[in-house]
Amino acid sequence: MHVLVTGGAGFVGSHIVEALLDAGHDVRVLDLVVTGAGSGAEALLGDVRNADDCARALRGVDAVCHQAAKVGLGVDVRDLPAYAGNNDLGTAVLLAQMASTGVDRLVLASSMVVYGEGAYSCAEHGPRPAPPRRVENLEAGRFEPCCPDCGAQLRPELVEEDARLDPRNAYAASKVAQEHLAAAWARGTGGTVISLRYHNVYGPRMPRDTPYAGVAAIFASALARGEAPQVFEDGGQRRDFVHVRDVAAANVVAHTRGPDVEPGEVRAYNVGSGVPRTVGDLAAALATVSGGAAPRVTGAYRLGDVRHVTASSQRLRSELGWSPQVDFGDGVRELSAALTEGAGLVRG
Repeated sequence: MHVLVTGGAGFVGSHIVEALLDAGHDVRVLDLVVTGAGSGAEALLGDVRNADDCARALRGVDAVCHQAAKVGLGVDVRDLPAYAGNNDLGTAVLLAQMASTGVDRLVLASSMVVYGEGAYSCAEHGPRPAPPRRVENLEAGRFEPCCPDCGAQLRPELVEEDARLDPRNAYAASKVAQEHLAAAWARGTGGTVISLRYHNVYGPRMPRDTPYAGVAAIFASALARGEAPQVFEDGGQRRDFVHVRDVAAANVVAHTRGPDVEPGEVRAYNVGSGVPRTVGDLAAALATVSGGAAPRVTGAYRLGDVRHVTASSQRLRSELGWSPQVDFGDGVRELSAALTEGAGLVRG
């Protein structure tokens, strides 16, 4: 198969390129930079927001793996134009050119942020959504969401793909928009979409030292500078940390072992390790393997963040035969070594 990987020189994209090449596919990369695009891939310098660049990149390909995006939660609402201008416009231009050139298979990089808060249940009232976070609660250190009916603390559960989408920051809203644009394209053209909702991806080549870097890179970079990781809230936020090579493997099986998706259909999959861990756990693990300073819990918060969101990846396991292979401890040691040696990408 000949696959176009947009954003194939970036953190996740470069690992996908390598995995596709290892699986015997022909790969073309379209990116704003070509350094890091992977040996053996055809690299094109271009922008998915440019119709001519997309048309050139799509010639002769069988499928598209769309990774190009502005990532991170955003700093504040003033980031909205940047996220919409990069992620939503870029996806719309790419899809329009796919329709013009007849490319009808798309694997889309989505994210767990589309869910907002994860799944919760109340001991008395059963499944309940977490209400929006309120500044007064966060300022007082009350971070756990409570039942909207009785006020009792909610219990976090694994979120499944049919959960309601509830974006709570600029990046999340742009990822939901990408999914909706892809669905509109599929219905209009008879194309097929597999939407991979990545949970917290970590590993070598993570963007570092930017306001948009992932929490794992932020912690590891602080430790590499001899500083203590600064942990927001009380460190009890639950996440699912999945290694980038496992994410790349999920993209390969999405292209090669895709389910029986009907023309015009969109199929979403969570991509996570299946093992919830707290942000504090991650900071402590990185501090231990690096021999650095113990994490410092700050109580700081971001209103656009969420308390708990952890994945059920059972659909991906059962339908595509994927399973994570990288042990968390091994992955943390690899990340710490990579960032200490300067192997992280500086660009976001």
